[in-house]
Amino acid sequence: MAKINLTVQRKAIYEVVQHAHDHPTAADVIDRLRDKGFNFAYGTVYNSLRYLTDAGLIRELKLGEAVSRYDARTEEHQHIVCTGCGRVDEVMAELPKGWLERVAGETNYTIEHAQVVLEGVCESCKAKRS
Repeated sequence: MAKINLTVQRKAIYEVVQHAHDHPTAADVIDRLRDKGFNFAYGTVYNSLRYLTDAGLIRELKLGEAVSRYDARTEEHQHIVCTGCGRVDEVMAELPKGWLERVAGETNYTIEHAQVVLEGVCESCKAKRS
Protein backbone atom coordinates (compact mmCIF):
# COMPACT_ATOMS: atom_id res chain seq x y z
CA MET A 1 0.00 0.00 0.00
CA ALA A 2 1.29 3.45 -0.88
CA LYS A 3 2.18 5.83 1.92
CA ILE A 4 -0.54 8.40 2.59
CA ASN A 5 0.76 11.97 2.45
CA LEU A 6 -1.41 14.14 4.70
CA THR A 7 -0.34 17.73 4.19
CA VAL A 8 -1.62 20.38 6.60
CA GLN A 9 -4.39 21.19 4.12
CA ARG A 10 -5.42 17.57 3.58
CA LYS A 11 -5.41 16.93 7.34
CA ALA A 12 -7.66 19.96 7.98
CA ILE A 13 -10.05 18.91 5.20
CA TYR A 14 -10.11 15.30 6.40
CA GLU A 15 -10.96 16.46 9.93
CA VAL A 16 -13.86 18.58 8.64
CA VAL A 17 -15.33 15.59 6.78
CA GLN A 18 -14.58 13.24 9.67
CA HIS A 19 -16.49 15.40 12.17
CA ALA A 20 -19.43 16.19 9.88
CA HIS A 21 -22.69 14.36 10.38
CA ASP A 22 -24.38 15.74 7.27
CA HIS A 23 -22.25 14.44 4.36
CA PRO A 24 -20.91 17.87 3.35
CA THR A 25 -20.39 19.12 -0.19
CA ALA A 26 -17.07 20.71 -1.19
CA ALA A 27 -18.69 24.15 -0.66
CA ASP A 28 -19.72 23.09 2.86
CA VAL A 29 -16.14 21.96 3.56
CA ILE A 30 -14.79 25.33 2.35
CA ASP A 31 -17.26 27.22 4.61
CA ARG A 32 -16.33 25.09 7.64
CA LEU A 33 -12.62 25.56 6.97
CA ARG A 34 -13.16 29.35 6.89
CA ASP A 35 -15.05 29.14 10.20
CA LYS A 36 -11.91 27.46 11.63
CA GLY A 37 -9.68 30.25 10.28
CA PHE A 38 -8.35 28.41 7.20
CA ASN A 39 -8.49 30.08 3.80
CA PHE A 40 -7.57 27.41 1.26
CA ALA A 41 -8.00 27.94 -2.48
CA TYR A 42 -10.95 26.14 -4.05
CA GLY A 43 -8.57 24.02 -6.14
CA THR A 44 -6.72 22.91 -3.02
CA VAL A 45 -9.96 21.75 -1.40
CA TYR A 46 -11.20 19.92 -4.49
CA ASN A 47 -7.81 18.28 -5.13
CA SER A 48 -7.53 17.28 -1.46
CA LEU A 49 -11.02 15.75 -1.47
CA ARG A 50 -10.04 13.74 -4.58
CA TYR A 51 -6.75 12.65 -2.91
CA LEU A 52 -8.54 11.59 0.30
CA THR A 53 -11.12 9.67 -1.75
CA ASP A 54 -8.47 7.94 -3.86
CA ALA A 55 -6.53 7.07 -0.67
CA GLY A 56 -9.66 5.41 0.75
CA LEU A 57 -9.92 7.75 3.74
CA ILE A 58 -13.30 9.19 2.68
CA ARG A 59 -16.04 8.24 0.21
CA GLU A 60 -17.41 10.46 -2.52
CA LEU A 61 -21.18 10.16 -2.73
CA LYS A 62 -23.18 10.89 -5.84
CA LEU A 63 -26.72 10.97 -4.55
CA GLY A 64 -28.62 12.17 -7.58
CA GLU A 65 -27.68 15.78 -6.89
CA ALA A 66 -25.59 18.08 -9.09
CA VAL A 67 -22.77 18.08 -6.51
CA SER A 68 -20.90 15.31 -4.72
CA ARG A 69 -21.02 14.86 -0.97
CA TYR A 70 -18.30 13.35 1.19
CA ASP A 71 -18.46 10.75 3.96
CA ALA A 72 -15.73 9.67 6.38
CA ARG A 73 -17.48 6.33 7.01
CA THR A 74 -15.80 4.01 4.56
CA GLU A 75 -17.40 0.73 5.64
CA GLU A 76 -20.13 -0.57 3.33
CA HIS A 77 -23.43 1.26 3.82
CA GLN A 78 -26.12 3.02 1.81
CA HIS A 79 -27.85 6.40 2.05
CA ILE A 80 -31.36 7.83 2.19
CA VAL A 81 -32.15 11.36 1.00
CA CYS A 82 -35.16 13.44 2.08
CA THR A 83 -37.06 14.69 -0.96
CA GLY A 84 -38.33 17.59 1.14
CA CYS A 85 -35.25 19.19 2.71
CA GLY A 86 -32.33 17.29 1.12
CA ARG A 87 -31.14 15.78 4.42
CA VAL A 88 -28.91 12.71 3.96
CA ASP A 89 -28.80 9.85 6.46
CA GLU A 90 -26.90 6.59 6.54
CA VAL A 91 -28.58 3.22 6.11
CA MET A 92 -26.67 0.43 7.81
CA ALA A 93 -29.13 -2.38 6.91
CA GLU A 94 -27.48 -4.85 4.54
CA LEU A 95 -28.63 -5.22 0.96
CA PRO A 96 -30.87 -8.30 0.50
CA LYS A 97 -28.88 -11.52 0.14
CA GLY A 98 -28.42 -12.46 -3.49
CA TRP A 99 -29.70 -9.13 -4.83
CA LEU A 100 -26.42 -8.11 -6.50
CA GLU A 101 -26.14 -11.55 -8.13
CA ARG A 102 -29.71 -11.22 -9.49
CA VAL A 103 -28.90 -7.74 -10.84
CA ALA A 104 -25.71 -9.05 -12.47
CA GLY A 105 -27.66 -11.94 -14.06
CA GLU A 106 -30.38 -9.63 -15.35
CA THR A 107 -27.98 -7.05 -16.83
CA ASN A 108 -24.92 -9.19 -17.70
CA TYR A 109 -22.77 -6.65 -15.82
CA THR A 110 -19.90 -7.58 -13.55
CA ILE A 111 -20.77 -5.50 -10.50
CA GLU A 112 -17.72 -3.86 -8.93
CA HIS A 113 -19.42 -1.63 -6.39
CA ALA A 114 -22.98 -0.97 -5.26
CA GLN A 115 -24.23 2.36 -3.98
CA VAL A 116 -27.95 2.35 -3.36
CA VAL A 117 -29.64 5.70 -2.75
CA LEU A 118 -33.09 5.61 -1.20
CA GLU A 119 -35.42 8.61 -1.28
CA GLY A 120 -38.19 9.45 1.14
CA VAL A 121 -39.50 12.07 3.54
CA CYS A 122 -37.67 12.58 6.84
CA GLU A 123 -39.45 12.75 10.18
CA SER A 124 -39.12 16.53 10.38
CA CYS A 125 -40.63 17.14 6.93
CA LYS A 126 -43.36 14.61 7.64
CA ALA A 127 -44.28 16.52 10.83
CA LYS A 128 -44.44 19.82 8.90
CA ARG A 129 -46.86 18.28 6.40
CA SER A 130 -49.21 17.04 9.13
